[in-house]
This record gives sequence, structure tokens and C-alpha cells, in this order.
Amino acid sequence: MALFVGRATRAYFGEILSTRISIKNMDTEVDALRESDEKPVKPLRVAIIGCGGIAQHHIKYMNTFPGVSIVAGADILPAALDRMKEKHGVTALYEDFNKMLEKEGKNIDAVSVCTPNGVHHAAAIAALNAKKPVICEKPMAMNAKQAQEMADAAKRNNVEFVIGFQHRYEPRSKALRDMIADGKFGKILYVRCQALRRRGIPNWGVFGQKALQGGGPMIDIGVHIIEAAHSIIGTPKPIAATGNTFTFLGDKPTSVVSEWAGWDYKTYTVEDMAVGMIRFDTGTMLTIEASFVAHIERDIFNIQIFGEKAGAIWESSQIFTDMGDYMVNVTPSYLGKWDIWDYKMRHFVDVARGERKNEAPAEHGVMVQKMLDGVYAASAAGHEVTID
Repeated sequence: MALFVGRATRAYFGEILSTRISIKNMDTEVDALRESDEKPVKPLRVAIIGCGGIAQHHIKYMNTFPGVSIVAGADILPAALDRMKEKHGVTALYEDFNKMLEKEGKNIDAVSVCTPNGVHHAAAIAALNAKKPVICEKPMAMNAKQAQEMADAAKRNNVEFVIGFQHRYEPRSKALRDMIADGKFGKILYVRCQALRRRGIPNWGVFGQKALQGGGPMIDIGVHIIEAAHSIIGTPKPIAATGNTFTFLGDKPTSVVSEWAGWDYKTYTVEDMAVGMIRFDTGTMLTIEASFVAHIERDIFNIQIFGEKAGAIWESSQIFTDMGDYMVNVTPSYLGKWDIWDYKMRHFVDVARGERKNEAPAEHGVMVQKMLDGVYAASAAGHEVTID
């Protein structure tokens, strides 16, 4: 039977399911992010490295925040720099991010790294070495070695490094994380993550080129769902991985009609589908399924959680548990509602200003990268591998 949250259920789950969700694992509630709009703020001058599509998303939100201005940009493509000038009025534009940091450093307070994956490492380290707080889009790097070097650079320079994960900021993610932290689920036994497209090979950018991207759907969209799940269950340490990857369509021409037709199959060197299993030091097991191509009914982006006392489906926010002598399905009546991109970018701005604790720190990005590396390494080796 399906129950909506009433007085008894609210008492059972405690204040976690109240209409004002208290985020115990976070420094502040979502409302506090918006309070900054009503307070005097110190200016934050931001430079962009990689001025393509995702950078435009960063700029869109940062342009709405008091005291924030986009003052410089770097990109190897002249067209991207032209857009920065024409659309955003930015005139300090460079094809080399090192030159930008050298010439404009005194005018820059923080840096947003929005390049393809292969440039994250060099760009972020250059900005961190220049003593600038950084937000770096996901995945953190091409591999865990690079990710650790980036984390080390942030620590060495004593500057904040925010990983551009956003699904950990969703209302449903925060509610489940609080319930799990409060012991409502008991020990987490197993987590199933799915980021599956039936036919969704990107036909733009470098998503099909392993040398520039690091991999295919596992590192591109799998990273989103695995980081959200890892955050929800309390960021345990991964210790082992197994998995496999499959390429069966993306590197061949096709006449099948699809929304994203016409990708460059001649340069396609990544997997179409990857599956993996991660073992954590808590004993929890996590499986990840990610695909650009899979013969399935519909696209899936979901997390299932199996605990000793309760389970949940992230997609619907349903919770499954026992109450008294009955099995019940609980649907929270209200979890809050906010724009996760607004939260993500406000969070970075506040962290860069030194006004809040970093909720997506480098060490989380490193662990996520180790999980991705583990699946790819296990696929290449044909057996389970240890994660250091």
C-alpha cells in the first residue's frame, strides 16, 4: 500500500520529513543561499577557462548573483572568445589560460574550469597555483592520478577546490542523505545506479574520443549518478572494483533514426555501455550501469538503495520500510524545491568568498574518479581490481 506522510509516519521518521528539511550534512539550508542576495557582499571577479556550452551555463547563473562579475576568459577557439565578448562584454580574452592567469591574475578572484575533460587537470592546477578558488566541471579529471594531483595542489596552495557535481544538491538527494545519516535505513547493504540511454551518443564535442574524454558513458553520465549515490550514502571509501565495457554500435555507421543522429563514428573510440561493481570499506556494494546505447524500453537515470531497515528509489523519492507489523511504502509529502544549478553556482560563489563550507570537496571527486578508474581497469584486466 502507498501512504502519504501523516502524523504517525512523520513521528517515525523524525523531523527529516517535515516541510522544512534540515540538511544536517550541510553547513546551511537552501534558504541561506538566497539570503546573500539581501546582504552586502564583497565583489567576486571570475575568470572562465573553456568558454563553450557548459561555461555559458555557469555564466548564466553567476550573472544573477550580487557582486559577481565575469572578467576574463580563455579558450583555444576564437569563436568561443568572440561569443564571450559579444554576449557577455568580456574583453580580457586569451587563447592560453596560463597567459590569462599571468596577465589578469590581480583582477581575478576565482576561476571556473569548463574545458573538455582532458584539460581539467592542467587548467585547474594552473589556477590553484595562482591561488585562485576553483570550480571544475565533472568528471574531476581523466583519471585518479590526475585528480589526486589536483587535490594536492588545492591543499598545497590553501585554496578551495569545488567539484562541479549538481545531483547531490537535489532535494531528494538531501532528504535521503539525512535519513541515512540518522540511521533510518540502518546499514546500507547495496546501491544500484543507472545512467542509461537507449540511443544517445552525443553528436557534438569530443564525447566519442577517449584520448580527450577519458571514456564514454561511464565517465560522462555515469559519473553523475555514481557521485550522487556516493554522497547520499555518506561517501564511504571504495576499496575494489570489477566491471566490463562494450562497444558494439558507436564505431559503425547506422541508418537507425534517433534524436542525436550523425555522430562521428570514424573517431569513436569509447564504450557504448559499461557496467561495474564497487566494494566499499563499509561492506556496502554498489553497481553502476551507464550507456550511450542500450536496447532498453526508455532512458533511465536512477538510484536504488537497499538498507537493513529501509530502502528507497531516488527517482520517485519513495521509501520502503516496515511499520509495526506491516510493510509500507512512504512518499514524502514535501521535500523542498529549488534549482540545483542555482544551488551549485551559489555554493561555489559562497565558498570562494570564504562564507561557507565546501560541500563538494576535492577528496570526494578523487574517490569518484577512483571508482570510474576501477571499472575501466577491471574491464581491461578481466578481473576485480583493488582500489588504493
